[in-house]
Amino acid sequence: MEMESKQELAERLGCHGQEHLLQFWDELDEAGRDLLAKEIASIDFDQLDRLIAGLVRGAVEEPEIPAERVHPIDVVRLPQTDGERTARRRATDAGEEALAAGEVGVVLVAGGSGTRLGFPGPKGTFPIGPVSSASLFQIHAEKLVALGSRYGKQPPLYVMTSPENHDATVEFFERNGRFGLDHVRFFIQGRMPAVDLKTGKILLAARDRLAMSPDGHGGTLAALAGPGDAGCEPSCLAEMGERGVQTLFYFQVDNPMVEIADPTFIGLHRQGQAEMSFKVVEKMTPDEKVGVVVLVDGRPQVIEYSDLPRSLAEKRGEEGQLAYWAGSIAIHAFERSFIERLVGGLRLPFHRAVKKVPYVLPTGETVQPAEPNAVKFEQFIFDALPAAERFVIVETDRAVEFEPLKNAVGPDSPATVHQRMSDLFGGWLEQAGVVVPRRPDGSVPFAIEISPLFALAAHDLRAKVEPGLVVERPLYLR
Repeated sequence: MEMESKQELAERLGCHGQEHLLQFWDELDEAGRDLLAKEIASIDFDQLDRLIAGLVRGAVEEPEIPAERVHPIDVVRLPQTDGERTARRRATDAGEEALAAGEVGVVLVAGGSGTRLGFPGPKGTFPIGPVSSASLFQIHAEKLVALGSRYGKQPPLYVMTSPENHDATVEFFERNGRFGLDHVRFFIQGRMPAVDLKTGKILLAARDRLAMSPDGHGGTLAALAGPGDAGCEPSCLAEMGERGVQTLFYFQVDNPMVEIADPTFIGLHRQGQAEMSFKVVEKMTPDEKVGVVVLVDGRPQVIEYSDLPRSLAEKRGEEGQLAYWAGSIAIHAFERSFIERLVGGLRLPFHRAVKKVPYVLPTGETVQPAEPNAVKFEQFIFDALPAAERFVIVETDRAVEFEPLKNAVGPDSPATVHQRMSDLFGGWLEQAGVVVPRRPDGSVPFAIEISPLFALAAHDLRAKVEPGLVVERPLYLR
């Protein structure tokens, strides 16, 4: 495709008040001009104008949702009775049938970097195994390989990367033999330009490059439906249809404890004929920074922790439990047909995020702002929930399935993830009759790790370990 001329670009940009993007054009070489022209061509300026008008120039604080419009949502709680356990077993059977039929695919959101961890590569390449130092990607991939061994069909994996980490992510998988996966496909998350907080002008990251940022995890849906690799293959969504995939299991790369394609969750989702389903955990405190799944005017919705009316966040039931407790942990199930309907017409709303974004002055000098100076536009995956005609919300045990890796130290750090994984695997061994020492607080005093290739769940260990065995030192079973 022939590059647009400076005049053509200027005419297009002038219609939207963004002609400043060409201020360094005459100084650029051909490669720089080509890069800048391609980035400009990638922008939907009509959409951007609407976002600037609504979220920058016309931005006002979103009013708090009146408490009387918000109500708790029905949740399939962790089973407590024989009847509930029987219902869960039936759901598990339904999920296992779907897995054995090859009707389940997996979407892994992995566009993030390891910056907050002090790690140079894609976050998925971070070594998190408590004993093995296996990467997040390896742990997730081995769960899929194990599922394939169990059900005879390995769920295809679709990995969403970012422009910044795509090549490094693909190279990591290739260097490791794709971890034994039968089918893995990579697709790139969309981007949106960052604009000046006061003027709405697009910022330049360099003389030949716009300040661009990922469009949020909500961009996953459009990216799945976008052009295939090199623009010549079918979209991921179209390929899923060709493979017979009906249900998609969605999760984020930073949680090594997620039970990928959990047959019970898949079964509950399909039994309920749901279009979108959520896993949730019970919030520990009113201030815990997770979105809460609720009903607003009778429709399901996720309210960010900061937007939930204080009176509701602190409201408690008769036994002292939080009334609004269903914390979203970014584990979802979607019907492929639902995503096709969404991308075919309905667009998820964009939200504004005020951030510090480096930019280039007309002098060519790069500024590192000390205060937030720009607006980034992001979509949230949970905003698809109100569009679902049917949905299922399922409680999971935080200690079993939720310990995200986000920080170098403190909460959600490698240390806390290692401990939570060791405690989980120690519990599996105890269920198989193995003796595992515990500290007074119940935690395991040393690292324990069980590869998914050795066991996907506690019951897999019963035929593989000797009852009465005493664990006295770090242990890795593979």
